[in-house]
Amino acid sequence: MSKLFIVATPIGNMGDITLRAIETLKNVDLILCEDTRVTKKLLNKYDIKKPTMSYHAHSKLAKVDRIIEFLDEGKNLALVSDAGTPGISDPGALLVSKVKEHLRYSIDVIPIPGATAIITALSASGLPTHEFTFLGFLPHKKGRETLFKEIAESKRTVVFYESTHRIIKTLESLVKFAPKKKICVARELTKIYEQFKTGTSEEILNYFNENKDKVRGEFTVIVSV
Repeated sequence: MSKLFIVATPIGNMGDITLRAIETLKNVDLILCEDTRVTKKLLNKYDIKKPTMSYHAHSKLAKVDRIIEFLDEGKNLALVSDAGTPGISDPGALLVSKVKEHLRYSIDVIPIPGATAIITALSASGLPTHEFTFLGFLPHKKGRETLFKEIAESKRTVVFYESTHRIIKTLESLVKFAPKKKICVARELTKIYEQFKTGTSEEILNYFNENKDKVRGEFTVIVSV
C-alpha cells in the first residue's frame, strides 16, 4: 500500500523540524512542494537528496492526476508547503481530498506533525486559548465587514492570518468593530525579528503607524473573547 505523508516544515527557523520529518523526507520516492526553490533550501540543509515536484494553488487537475498515478504505482510521496503544516490555509487540503477520493482503499495518508503559526502564536500570546476559531486568511474584499462584525461578537478567541499589505486596514477595522477587545499581533514567528504586540486594537494600530519599519513580514492576529 502506497503512502502520502503530510509533512510539517519550519515556519521560519530551520531548526524547527522534527527528526521524524527528516527521516520521512529522506525515505520517500518524491517530495511535492509548494515552491521547489524554497523546499530545496531545507532539503540541502539536512542533506536530503530526493526528487521534487511542484504542487501549488495554481496547479492544474492534470498535476493531481499525475500524483495519483504515482501513488497508484506504489510510490510513497511527501507533501510539504513553503512553511508550516500542509493543508492549513494551503492548497494541500484539496490534493489530500482528491487522493482519498480516488485511492481510498489503496493508500495511507499519514500526518507528520510539526510547526504551525496558529499554535505558535497562541502559545505565547497570553490570551485565552481553551477555545478558539481559526479563520485562515481573511477575504480581500467581499464579506470583510460582515466578518469583522462576527469577530466582534464572538464568544471564543479568534485567530487569523494577515498580509503586510492589509494589516493596517485590518487593524482599522478592529478599531471600528471591536474597540474593547484585547488583541495580539504576532509577526515573523520564529525568525530573527519575531515580535508580539498585545493591547487594544487602537494601541496596536498606533504602534504600527508610528513604526512603519515593523509593517513587514507575515502576521498572525489573535482577538480575545
